[in-house]
Amino acid sequence: MEKRIAVLVSGGGTNLQALIDAEKSGIIKNGKISLVISNVAGAYALERAARASIKTETVLKKELGSQQAFEEKIISLLSENKIDLIVLAGFMSILSEDFTRTYPHRIINVHPSLIPSFCGKGFYGLHVHEAALAKGVKVTGATVHFVNEIPDGGEIILQKAVEIKEGDTPEVLQKRVMVEAEWNILPEAVSLFCQDRLKTENNTVHIGE
Repeated sequence: MEKRIAVLVSGGGTNLQALIDAEKSGIIKNGKISLVISNVAGAYALERAARASIKTETVLKKELGSQQAFEEKIISLLSENKIDLIVLAGFMSILSEDFTRTYPHRIINVHPSLIPSFCGKGFYGLHVHEAALAKGVKVTGATVHFVNEIPDGGEIILQKAVEIKEGDTPEVLQKRVMVEAEWNILPEAVSLFCQDRLKTENNTVHIGE
């Protein structure tokens, strides 16, 4: 049976668009994006979803009054829509241990570095690329991983390296990492999940046939 996917977003939705395009072109096998949830009112990602005829919901923490109420609302939406896989695609809200424990090995995130480099608390968005350039590393990339209670701490599913070039700015590097890595490995990981090809053993993900 086709797996139902929810994508959680906060901003422009470039990774969401990569997933929409991948589903349309058949890269994502046995999966369908059924719901997009934003924690930011008017996020452009919602428009991308609407254009692709995907159901959208906005859940605002300040309206609900607490992290617990915010997460309970998201859980109820995921349940109502019979969601199998949750994808965090530029979702700028840390989810609690209670939330991540509700969906073991059913939440995946894409992070714009080669974990364990430049990850964890405070490493998000442009900060990751600024740190990589400040350190002078020659190679960066992106990682798709399962989500647990530790920021960027879940098992690694896929990684792709991206070369850092002379004169790169954080913005230029961010775009290259998206185009060369994130937009490739995120749809691939989603497809592997939807085909039941990801097996986790001893904190390691194995990709089955």
